[in-house]
Amino acid sequence: MATLVDIRNTLALQGRLEASQLSQQLTTPLPMVMAMLMRLEDMGKAERIIEDAHNCLSGSCKRCPEGKDCSKELWTLCQ
Repeated sequence: MATLVDIRNTLALQGRLEASQLSQQLTTPLPMVMAMLMRLEDMGKAERIIEDAHNCLSGSCKRCPEGKDCSKELWTLCQ
């Protein structure tokens, strides 16, 4: 089971990661990783970055019912 320090260290080494990537790397359940990421965000140590869907080259995001197929939620350490 990962700790807040493990998540912070992984973000420091990898830069930007999705929560699912952190969950796989640290072999920790995704809900636990999300809770720890939100705690780090509350502490001002991590920040959530949402990449816009207009980076989509195929244009398939416009046909997506939710419009979120190409957008990603990434996490990084605060500078």
